[in-house]
Amino acid sequence: MNKSELISAMAEKAGLSKAASKQALDAFVQVVTKHLAKGEKISLVGFGSFSICERAAREGINPATKHPIKIPAKKVAKFKAGAELADAIAKK
Repeated sequence: MNKSELISAMAEKAGLSKAASKQALDAFVQVVTKHLAKGEKISLVGFGSFSICERAAREGINPATKHPIKIPAKKVAKFKAGAELADAIAKK
């Protein structure tokens, strides 16, 4: 499912226009991005939680040259599914 398909499904399920659903989805993404960038955790009970995880610096290999390269430490977004979401997926 891509973004436009998600917007259409949201509009149908909520009885909203596609434009209103697009605004809601865009607002959700902006708010989650803003708060994750501040280092905050976002929890949606039953659905899951978004958080930031730090990856340590490590050494890798350039596949083209086979020479070792240094991969710097960085922060990445992480999502952990909640119990209800995990149960719903497991039943399918």
